[in-house]
Amino acid sequence: QVQLVESGGGLVQPGGSLRLSCAASGSRFSIYVRGWYRQAPGKQRELVATITSGTYTNYADSVKGRFTISRDNAKNMMYLQMNSLKPEDTAVYYCRLVTHDGEDYWGQGTQVTVSS
Repeated sequence: QVQLVESGGGLVQPGGSLRLSCAASGSRFSIYVRGWYRQAPGKQRELVATITSGTYTNYADSVKGRFTISRDNAKNMMYLQMNSLKPEDTAVYYCRLVTHDGEDYWGQGTQVTVSS
């Protein structure tokens, strides 16, 4: 079993920045891909960004150039640096981890609110 815990969410003004963190713990696991997803009220959960066990990253068009995904394998941490935030970025942000064995884990989510 793997546990994922997100942190770093909060209230920020438009144009501001936040850094989300996702800590992974539990039994030994081999990571295939990690990612950030978000779900706004009344909308489906959507992909924000993913990063593979190598260095390949992928971003939703809506966040390209503003968000940066990164990871620290030694600490089992993943991050999402969010700059130039917009009101439409308001959502609950979830981290996800998929292992090479096909196990799929999600965190409990952290709220990000962009508002003046």
